[in-house]
Amino acid sequence: MDATTVLAALSGNIATVGYGLAAIGPAIGVGIVVGKTIEGVARQPELAGRLQVLMYIGIAFTEALAFIGIATYFIFTN
Repeated sequence: MDATTVLAALSGNIATVGYGLAAIGPAIGVGIVVGKTIEGVARQPELAGRLQVLMYIGIAFTEALAFIGIATYFIFTN
């Protein structure tokens, strides 16, 4: 097998690995958002409801990055 054949055989797998790596960023972001919310509730428990709503909004925006990553995976696999 020459280098071109090996590269052609790996092209589909590289896209899958690329999406896996792209999902790491939103996962870290969600962890930070939830951690800071817990920290905020520990500091001021009376704001728990308000902080929880803001946490869900932050998670939604962060997960949008994962959806963009999976969309680009499907776009570039063809």
